[in-house]
Amino acid sequence: MSPPSTAEVDIVIIGAGPTGLFAAYYAGFRGHRVAVVDSLPELGGQITAMYPEKQILDVAGFPSIKGRDLVEGLVAQAATAEPTYFLDRTASELATDDDGVTITLDDGTTIRAGAVLITAGIGKFSPRLLPAGEGWLGRGLEFFVPSFAPYAGKDVVVVGGGDSAFDWALHLEPVVRSIALVHRRDAFRAHERTVQQVRDSATEIITRAEVSALHGAGHLESVDITVDGVTSTRPAQAVVAALGFIADLGPLQQWGIEVEKRHIVVDPAMRTSLPRVFAAGDITEYAGKVRLIAVGFGEAATAVNNATVAIDPSAKVFPGHSSEGS
Repeated sequence: MSPPSTAEVDIVIIGAGPTGLFAAYYAGFRGHRVAVVDSLPELGGQITAMYPEKQILDVAGFPSIKGRDLVEGLVAQAATAEPTYFLDRTASELATDDDGVTITLDDGTTIRAGAVLITAGIGKFSPRLLPAGEGWLGRGLEFFVPSFAPYAGKDVVVVGGGDSAFDWALHLEPVVRSIALVHRRDAFRAHERTVQQVRDSATEIITRAEVSALHGAGHLESVDITVDGVTSTRPAQAVVAALGFIADLGPLQQWGIEVEKRHIVVDPAMRTSLPRVFAAGDITEYAGKVRLIAVGFGEAATAVNNATVAIDPSAKVFPGHSSEGS
């Protein structure tokens, strides 16, 4: 059943990643009617799109939890709020007045709400391209690894030096025939612990290098790797280009919200520069900001509680603990 072309709720949440899903639950706990908008077709944001198999280590209460399992739990928790989801569509326009906020989506749907909470992570994102990989996407070249099974028994090359590159190398190593991680510099951006784990594995780390060509008839069979100007060829049926991604806040930048270096500036109550518009999670910026999933959860609760007062000035910012019941 398709969502209605118009909707009226108490809070609209823009972004269905971990922070947005927890915000939906917490808004329900505060008794609000909730709508959630996301440009992706599935819930879970970057986790679902980029690393559902990754073990996440910074969520309180879980020494380690797989990305897809975290999303599954958050979706089940959010379901208690009975949110209306508007997926695979973008919030294109925002208008505020004394009584509330109107959000217009790119398909013409309008949502009227008492407040808006932006939990859009890094906004829309697209992968940085591998220069030698033109024409190879889907023929052996991929940018994300949603499942490890297709790589079983293959020779794999991972390109990049950040967290995603090292995470995927670490988790692919047990299932592949061979794996190499290629990076253009000796230094890495990835977490030191993960780098050491990859160094201790069977993964071959090749630095001061680039994948300069891909070869194969129909599907990838080998790659050229150039190190300090010297090129060699190695078997490869799969290349994962983990070169980061380009973030785009899109229409948000036209709404008049104060933005600093592609992040939304908020105060301690998670208020933006616009009335009735709040933000939480990776998209926010303030002094001392730390971008962790765990931090986003706390910001979501802070934002919803303060949005509650914006919607109903007679309400209290702190309603008591959720463990106390409603």
